[in-house]
Amino acid sequence: MEETRTESMDDYREELESSFRKIQEGDILTGTVLDVSEDGVILDLKYYAQGVIRAEDLSNDPTFSIFEEIKPGDEISATVIRMDDGHGNILLSRKEADDILAWDKLKEYQEQDAVLTVKVGGIVNAGVIAYVEGVRGFIPASQLSIKYVEDCNDWLNRTLDVKIITLDPGKKKLVLSGKVVEKEREEAELAHRIAMLIPGTVVEGTVETIMPYGAFLNIGDGLSGLVHISQISQRRIASPNEVLKTGQKVRAKILNTNDGKISLSMKALEDILPREEEREAVEYSDGASATTSLGDLLKNIKL
Repeated sequence: MEETRTESMDDYREELESSFRKIQEGDILTGTVLDVSEDGVILDLKYYAQGVIRAEDLSNDPTFSIFEEIKPGDEISATVIRMDDGHGNILLSRKEADDILAWDKLKEYQEQDAVLTVKVGGIVNAGVIAYVEGVRGFIPASQLSIKYVEDCNDWLNRTLDVKIITLDPGKKKLVLSGKVVEKEREEAELAHRIAMLIPGTVVEGTVETIMPYGAFLNIGDGLSGLVHISQISQRRIASPNEVLKTGQKVRAKILNTNDGKISLSMKALEDILPREEEREAVEYSDGASATTSLGDLLKNIKL
């Protein structure tokens, strides 16, 4: 015979303790979204009264969309601004909570060196505005991209990845940079292309810069390598200009790609070329002896 379990007060202890806890104006509460409408959201606070956040108290971000960014089941932290909104609900403000909690979150992002996706919501003098965790952030025009930005208006409503470069909660100052993210990604891609190069491979390049200590060759795919002065020629030279000039096309051998730098050698190919010429000469000589007869040699001689 199956036992029927009798519910006791212990089964509801957590709910009871939550419903009788003391809540005051200014407290920050976390609740679960029960309903979303154009007027705002309703929260389950595990309290005898529900929480209400009016639409205008949800975010400082002018691009904020209540239906796109909030769904039933989401958890929201908000500050109590009134214990009774006139309908028996607790009136809350997420904007006020954001002013307190968001800066802690932003500090975490900065410490983690996190990449944040933001949407440009406004244009100001010398830059644009974007919001992170409800906090207004400034992106200087010089930090929008690694490319020169002539008109910030072209960036309005665009989405971009940024990092925090300046954070000062006391002055409520938040500065972001998309340029930093682009540069890091570009460097990572460059490092990957360099890592794919195989030492010993012969490449063709164009002399792009000549320095006292060597010459830099553009070997294509956005890559440049250094031919040290000691690797330019078999003979001793006092300056790379003795052998090379800017714009000249040359061949070189990849020595190594240590520390993300490409080291090249033209001298290494000089060792190969004489052997190739010698081999070709031998092959030519062997060919001649194999196809020439005594009669061929004597037929043009007159006695």
